[in-house]
Amino acid sequence: MKDCNCIFCKIANGEIPSATLYEDEEFRVILDLGPATKGHALILPKEHYANLYEIPEETAGKSIILAKKMVTRMKKALNCDGFNVLQNNEEPAGQTVFHYHMHLIPRYEGDNAFPMWNAGELTDEVRDEVLKKVKETE
Repeated sequence: MKDCNCIFCKIANGEIPSATLYEDEEFRVILDLGPATKGHALILPKEHYANLYEIPEETAGKSIILAKKMVTRMKKALNCDGFNVLQNNEEPAGQTVFHYHMHLIPRYEGDNAFPMWNAGELTDEVRDEVLKKVKETE
């Protein structure tokens, strides 16, 4: 299924030109037009899924296998120092295009691309609450 109003559907399926690093029957990997660092890429499935909640498990699994393949290749080609593999779901988590995609962000020593979160503390009360609630939804 494709969404004719989705920009990532159009890019993934070749209707809009992109700087394509890789393509197969199910995915296209492109350079991000608003990169966090040099080489920032996106994995786009050709079918439309709004987010991780909607994508079939098999396709989600293939996307992480493709991410491994691409970051291995890109690390060698770009000589970067590390990688962030990032996938956002819904607006509060930073999703701006509602078509499942993964960010492959090469990291370079001192790039200051974006800060990591400030680590909090896991209290016994919060730990117990989360464990209980998540296990109840199994």
